[in-house]
Amino acid sequence: QVQLVESGGELVQAGGSLRLSCVVSGRTVDTAAMGWVRQAPGKQRELVAGITSSGTTAHGDSLKGRFTISRENTKNTVYLKMNSLKSEDTAVYYCKANYFDGKEIWGQGTQITVSS
Repeated sequence: QVQLVESGGELVQAGGSLRLSCVVSGRTVDTAAMGWVRQAPGKQRELVAGITSSGTTAHGDSLKGRFTISRENTKNTVYLKMNSLKSEDTAVYYCKANYFDGKEIWGQGTQITVSS
């Protein structure tokens, strides 16, 4: 059974930095397209960043330069480094995995609150 467990969310001041982690168990992280999705209160879910099984990354246009997705295969972990955080980055951040067999797995989410 594949499980994704996020961590790293917390209360942070505007301008600060955080790194989220998503640990994958049950399958190796480099066999999936991994992504970070966020949902702010009252808003739709927004794709923040993604990394393919081959390591190609993509980031939301409005987040380029501030957010960076990366992967560490030896730890079966995907990261999201966030710099220069703004109040509008406040949201629950989810990690998700899409596998070639069609399975899509989500983590439970981690809350980030940015105080201004």
